[in-house]
Amino acid sequence: MRDKIQFGRRTAARDGEVVVLLIGMRVNHLWALHRWLPVFLAMPAMLRELVRDRSAGLLHHVLLTGSPRTYYVVQYWESKEKLLDYARATGRKHHPWWVRVNRYARDSKGHVGIWHETYVVPAGHHESIYGDMPPFGLGRAYGTVPLGAGVGARDRLKV
Repeated sequence: MRDKIQFGRRTAARDGEVVVLLIGMRVNHLWALHRWLPVFLAMPAMLRELVRDRSAGLLHHVLLTGSPRTYYVVQYWESKEKLLDYARATGRKHHPWWVRVNRYARDSKGHVGIWHETYVVPAGHHESIYGDMPPFGLGRAYGTVPLGAGVGARDRLKV
């Protein structure tokens, strides 16, 4: 079971490059439901497609909210190439949804904002630690391994 607590100190089992995409929206006018709801519904459709087809490269995602107005997804990808391939693939949900979302956002006259940030983190420039919890974030995407005694962030970051 994925939600089983892993006792002790652990770190993500990833030595290579890490690709993280943060993508989200901000509802600027709460009562304009017809303007922001189509944007809000776009992401679950794409996530369902990606979860069904693991070969696309999405390893794990976390749905989050920053406030009643801000919603976003943290996505962990197998590689930047797979992320970019998915974004450009005309036979996938992203391309038509992206066209629609941009139109909704443009036509909404400021009722909804959209954003994304992509991070490609080289090997040796990321670190993680999990204490007495189920796999989460990078640890859920790549699995976890126990930390050895005396191993600290400086060791994991290879500085």
